[in-house]
Amino acid sequence: MTITAETLDRSRGLVAPALRQAVERLDPFTRLVVSYHLGWSDEHGRPTEANPGKSLRPALALLAAEAVTGVPEPGLPGAVAVELVHNFSLLHDDLMDRDTERRHRRTVWAVWGDATAVLAGDALLSLAHEVLTESESPYRQAAGQAVAIATRELIRGQVLDLAFEQRNDVTLDECLEMAAGKTGALLGVSAAIGAILAGAPQAVVAGLSRFGAELGMAFQLVDDLLGIWGSPVVTGKPVFADLVARKKTLPVTWSLDHGGEAGRELAAWLRRDGGLTEDELRYAAQLIERAGGRDWATQEARDRIGLAEHALDQAGLDDVVRNRLGQVARFVIERQS
Repeated sequence: MTITAETLDRSRGLVAPALRQAVERLDPFTRLVVSYHLGWSDEHGRPTEANPGKSLRPALALLAAEAVTGVPEPGLPGAVAVELVHNFSLLHDDLMDRDTERRHRRTVWAVWGDATAVLAGDALLSLAHEVLTESESPYRQAAGQAVAIATRELIRGQVLDLAFEQRNDVTLDECLEMAAGKTGALLGVSAAIGAILAGAPQAVVAGLSRFGAELGMAFQLVDDLLGIWGSPVVTGKPVFADLVARKKTLPVTWSLDHGGEAGRELAAWLRRDGGLTEDELRYAAQLIERAGGRDWATQEARDRIGLAEHALDQAGLDDVVRNRLGQVARFVIERQS
């Protein structure tokens, strides 16, 4: 088993009981919906062994606490909180994007409807702040404020993402700003919250936050690549999923800005009305490749990981934990789902 797999497995082992304890507070129906979403049960409440996800954000929170105290446990409330916020965003994101599958299962809105997905997401966001408020750390207020700010930024990024669907003039800079909110903000606070709860010096918290923010940008770039070229068998989403939705993702936007003739052809393709065949979707993916968008996004993800690792070097962390965080960063750009 690799260091990254060990790190993520350990995180799941520590966080799962506390996460289940938090979800137990919900009313019976919402608890069923959330348990289904988290892969703990089927839609009838029968226990399952569905894919629980990567647990990347809680792993970062625990590693941050370990970097400061030598043990991960002080970061546990933060780890649970960021995982709850992340799943709040997934429930709403699936609904807004009308995605019917996540991790090879029907999404919550597809099973129970739009209103249930909204309310279940809201419940998870409320739980996140409840868990932090009850933390025994004297720094819980600062941790709660950091999560609240990150959630506001996440929502701002999602607002921009939705607005871009109605525009044909989205610039690369705008798309990068959107990604910094939608993905970078929560990963930034995930990487810092364990250190905040442990009372780390501000320089350490700032370094970990920068690490997480750059990691978030790399994560979004890889996500955008997988949304076009990822294998549906691995990603759990339909082939060319982001192209079906005509999303202004980072490789698409770079191609429109810098892709020359292929970029202009792509712009015309995006303006088409009506449904799209698989051949038409494959043609659009080829245009993005010809324009250079795929190569740019791949290299930009690597560059962002370089910036993330530089931030770690500036934070003055214990070598063992610093190396684990570096392994997590490299996992982000090597993942296939």
